[in-house]
Amino acid sequence: MAVTVGRRPLPTVVKILRGTDRPDRLPAEEPKPRRRNPRPPAHVQGEALREWKRMSKRLSSNKLLTEIDGTALAAYCIAYERWADAEDKIRRFGTVVKSPRNFPLQSPYLAIANKAMEQMMKILVEFGATPSARSRVDVSGQADEGNNP
Repeated sequence: MAVTVGRRPLPTVVKILRGTDRPDRLPAEEPKPRRRNPRPPAHVQGEALREWKRMSKRLSSNKLLTEIDGTALAAYCIAYERWADAEDKIRRFGTVVKSPRNFPLQSPYLAIANKAMEQMMKILVEFGATPSARSRVDVSGQADEGNNP
């Protein structure tokens, strides 16, 4: 397997949304999934399911969600649930806890919250759902016909 070096290639739909597409350089056989909200997997429950409903509505209304994005959205929602739970524990117990020998230690919930937040941010960038990612996307010229351009 060849190892690629440098930036990951952008999906064609992102190039079109940004206005940086060049017809002579666009892959003719790139999949074009339909814009349709995927269903949440059975393991997405509780706070993750509430976040699924909130984010799928927002991503869909901004033309950023397709039928094959369910796994990425599920990963984001589960990371969101872990982050929210860890943040609740940090508020309850603080960022520093005492060891069995009464030494101060960083709360283990802080590491969980930080890792989940890092995962969330990476996935949000993939969806074009951060301020900097959005600044590079233009959906104004798209027709809403149910399919990606």
